[in-house]
Amino acid sequence: MASSLVAGERLVRALGAGGELEPEQLPRKLRVELEAALRKKHKSDDSPGDPRPLVSFGLIRDLHQHLRQRDSTLYLHELLEGSEIYLPEVVKPPRDSRHGGTLSDLGKEVRSVKALVITIFNFIVTVVAAFVCTYLGSQYIFTEMASRVLAALIVASVVGLAELYVMVRAMEGELGEL
Repeated sequence: MASSLVAGERLVRALGAGGELEPEQLPRKLRVELEAALRKKHKSDDSPGDPRPLVSFGLIRDLHQHLRQRDSTLYLHELLEGSEIYLPEVVKPPRDSRHGGTLSDLGKEVRSVKALVITIFNFIVTVVAAFVCTYLGSQYIFTEMASRVLAALIVASVVGLAELYVMVRAMEGELGEL
């Protein structure tokens, strides 16, 4: 995040001897901080030949407050002509060896879980459908509700066991491949 700016020629000239900020009688502390900031040079990527001074936003804010208190005719936007916001180079942290997983590994795990959820959902739907079909179909054979429910439970149990057998065989095959 930006917290300083690269001082332009206008700001450097204004703070120099005989500059526009000379008659403004800056407080000693502010002048010392600004001059120290302008003495510190920073080598930028844009102009590799000449290092340029960095000034923090806090110092610029203090300078702006001082100029406003003094009702100065010198405005901050005029002083900052040619200045640029300094964005430090973002250093990408090295990859942590403890977190060695890749997106392809995660994708494999998600596909495996997705297949398992679909299989369980299919099992439940099949057993419920077998129960409902048997219950509705048995009304032509049995007149009592208890016998219809019992017949539907027996058929749903048989279908459930068959589904479980197929599911276990499929899981054994998948586990054997791993």
